[in-house]
Amino acid sequence: MTTLITSSPEETAGVGQKLGGLLLAGDVICLNGELGAGKTKFAQGVARGLGVESPVKSPSFTLIHEYRGRLPFYHMDVYRLNDPLELEDLGYEEYFYGDGVTLLEWADQVRGLLPDERLDIYIDRRPEGEDCRELKVKPKGERYRRLVEELMTVACAGN
Repeated sequence: MTTLITSSPEETAGVGQKLGGLLLAGDVICLNGELGAGKTKFAQGVARGLGVESPVKSPSFTLIHEYRGRLPFYHMDVYRLNDPLELEDLGYEEYFYGDGVTLLEWADQVRGLLPDERLDIYIDRRPEGEDCRELKVKPKGERYRRLVEELMTVACAGN
């Protein structure tokens, strides 16, 4: 597991943007964290990195928003699901194994339906400041291990 520390919402989004620039079709990003941890801010950064120009909002009430950029971007929020199997009604496999990038907020709530290979990111508040966040990045599979290595290269270079 790799850990990144950010000190502002803009930095959290910036890490997301750097990640978005590295993503490929079929990639699945799973975000977890408490309410207000910065999941949507991170997702907005990923969208920017994918070249999405329209505003990105949390899909809490609609469950999924689709955006167009360099690749299709599917932003899911599964917080309000009563049962993980409700994800089947959305045709989740078409998103997970399709031509775009899927990012799920509250992904642990549907853990049993997630692809074995994916990138898990846990966002937590840090005690040193209201805007400080700790991003624990956990790759599942070789593709995602390499992706995290690339992310660390660009994040540490400050690009």
